[in-house]
Amino acid sequence: MLTSQERIARILKRQPVDRIGLFEVFWTETAENWARKGYFAQPEDVEDHFRLDLRRCRAFDLVANIHQPEQIIEETETTRLVRDGNGALLRQLKHKSGAPEHVGFIVRDRQTWNTQARDYLLARGNYPARIRFDLYRSMRDKCRRENIFLCCAADSVFELMQKLCGHEYLLMGMALEPEWVRDMCRVYSDVTIDLMEALFAQEGLPDGIWFWEDMGFKGKTFMSPSMYQELLLPAHKKLFRWAHAKNLPVIVHSCGFVEPLVPFLIEAGMDCLQPMEVKAGMDVVKLKKQFGEVISFIGGIDVRLLIENNLGAIRNELEQKLPVVMANSGYVLQVDHSVPDQVEYSTYKYFVETGLKLGLYAGFCPGL
Repeated sequence: MLTSQERIARILKRQPVDRIGLFEVFWTETAENWARKGYFAQPEDVEDHFRLDLRRCRAFDLVANIHQPEQIIEETETTRLVRDGNGALLRQLKHKSGAPEHVGFIVRDRQTWNTQARDYLLARGNYPARIRFDLYRSMRDKCRRENIFLCCAADSVFELMQKLCGHEYLLMGMALEPEWVRDMCRVYSDVTIDLMEALFAQEGLPDGIWFWEDMGFKGKTFMSPSMYQELLLPAHKKLFRWAHAKNLPVIVHSCGFVEPLVPFLIEAGMDCLQPMEVKAGMDVVKLKKQFGEVISFIGGIDVRLLIENNLGAIRNELEQKLPVVMANSGYVLQVDHSVPDQVEYSTYKYFVETGLKLGLYAGFCPGL
């Protein structure tokens, strides 16, 4: 029997393993609901309760003005309107997980980038405040004790840029001011590498790097493949190659439909794609057949079946997909997004138990 750390490390290299891996993301409300019903002591226990093989540590804060706390502009019973250190005006849900509504942005073009963000990000004196040394240390120690695979997690360049100026201004900039976007990519990738260098020099290496980079929505990518190649690919190559120079595999999270970008992400050095959102048009079986010899996969199981708490449909989904996606290793079980609070504990437990049973490899030998 492999440890979780060994299992994920081998899966990311598409080497023989004892079973498929297990990873998940739970809404806060989901874990709170299950803890309240007594399945485990507190919401934070959910990952340990299901014995997930992989954990992530979000170790960096790349908001432009790191010393500017969020300002509450307006508050209702259900929402909070805040301005963050990027100067972004966001409406957040108070009692429910979900992405905030984009209301307004100060950074809208190269001029406002230069005056409102660039110098803040490049100021090395701000670097210590951007790194969560204590959090990383505690998670690394836990994962080492319990032989769990740890990813140091960070937003990548497109994710950081859309948080700074919003999708509308960013996409207009990619079309009309490409040099501005190139400069943002250079700054964000350089600062991210500097922060990782500082963290790892002091606290030691993780087992892998996890980059958030949502580049698609339903049925479409936010940019054309040619625009991706021109503007984002150089930054991704820089980031992913830096990780590989440290012998760290790269997992890329990208929600939405990103199938046209997968070949270029592979060119950049991506080792694993997550989560392959079914309702956006992603098909993990198709991707496995096309790219399974060169990358691994996490996710791709339709969460809507779990939301329906339909055990028969869940089993059918697993029986249809797992034999293909687990072939020759390279697969970690997860739903295609995250687990919302409509999912019953018994449903998720069935999903895990059934998936891991179907995901056993006959005749596995650790020496292979």
